[in-house]
Amino acid sequence: MVVNQKHIAILGSTGSIGTQTLEVISLHPNQFKVAVLTAQSNATLLIQQALEFLPSHVVIGDESQYSQVKEALAHLPIEVHAGAKSLEYVVCLDEVDVVLTALVGYAGLLPTVRAIEAKKPIALANKETLVVAGALIMPLAAKMGVPILPVDSEHSAIFQCLMGESHNPIEKVILTASGGPFRSWKREQLAKVTREQALKHPNWTMGAKITIDSASLMNKGLEVIEAAWLFQVNANQIDVVVHPQSIVHSLVQFQDGSIKAQLGLPDMKLPIQFALAYPNRLEVDFPRFNFAAYPNLTFEEPDLATFRNLGLAFKALDKGGNMPCILNAANEIAVAAFLEDKIGFLEMSDLISETMERGTFLANPTLEDYVQSDQLSRELATQWVVNNSK
Repeated sequence: MVVNQKHIAILGSTGSIGTQTLEVISLHPNQFKVAVLTAQSNATLLIQQALEFLPSHVVIGDESQYSQVKEALAHLPIEVHAGAKSLEYVVCLDEVDVVLTALVGYAGLLPTVRAIEAKKPIALANKETLVVAGALIMPLAAKMGVPILPVDSEHSAIFQCLMGESHNPIEKVILTASGGPFRSWKREQLAKVTREQALKHPNWTMGAKITIDSASLMNKGLEVIEAAWLFQVNANQIDVVVHPQSIVHSLVQFQDGSIKAQLGLPDMKLPIQFALAYPNRLEVDFPRFNFAAYPNLTFEEPDLATFRNLGLAFKALDKGGNMPCILNAANEIAVAAFLEDKIGFLEMSDLISETMERGTFLANPTLEDYVQSDQLSRELATQWVVNNSK
């Protein structure tokens, strides 16, 4: 064992963020050790990762694949678990120093709550946790003295811009958006968008769900809500600006009008490494940004009339209560339906809007209320898909 080595639990190790986190850990074996790996259904890759990184615990969410994982790792001192409840168990293990939550969607909420209750620092790549229940998560983290370190490139950028500025009030945070593959497209064009077109992001390599969210600007909407909770700002203190080059990752404006920005090449390994190593910056030989190679950095307003999801997210944030939870649940159903070719690209916004209108609003929800709101919203959204599928 290396002295001061951080033991990391990676929730969602087979996804885009999870695999890049393992790349970062492999670059710094004296700094980090994998303690826990989890996956929902990709048992083959989970087994490969476990054989390479030798964690003490592994979780496969799909219980039908438990025996496959158990058998493959039987010759090693690795405890194998299955099912969603196991995630809530492994994040509380004494040996875990940091929990990196890279699960997709609502699934990240309960494991993150349990990790905070166990006083584990959180490296947050699962923005939906704060979207769904930021009013519960942030006070709980404060009560338990648990830092929440953002992994999203935009929120990491804001976090870095605020370092040394705790005594200075924020006037505005400015989130940058690439604009996705359909920047400048009109509604008539978007009505004919295919699954394959939407899965081709111009700058980032991500999982299917987040790639579709980026194409519809819902990903930026979810980031707006996440930023409100992470940095304790309200909706009118958050701006979104489209920046196709993805070099300026986000900005903070202070009360004197000055603006700080964090820049770098689009590479998720940088914010992942920053979150894991915080408060230190580790030496690494990633490619460096060259200003001469980017003589033009451009910025433009997002088209809220065409890309309605961003406006719906601001609306949910303004409303508060469980409305962001309803928004998130409806969006997860909408994306899944689009990926299954059941609804069109523009219909995702229609589904989300109607679910928000029909959902039961709760101004001060409990954790149980969030769980029920998520379930009921999914039922409403699923029925919409049934009634409106192609």
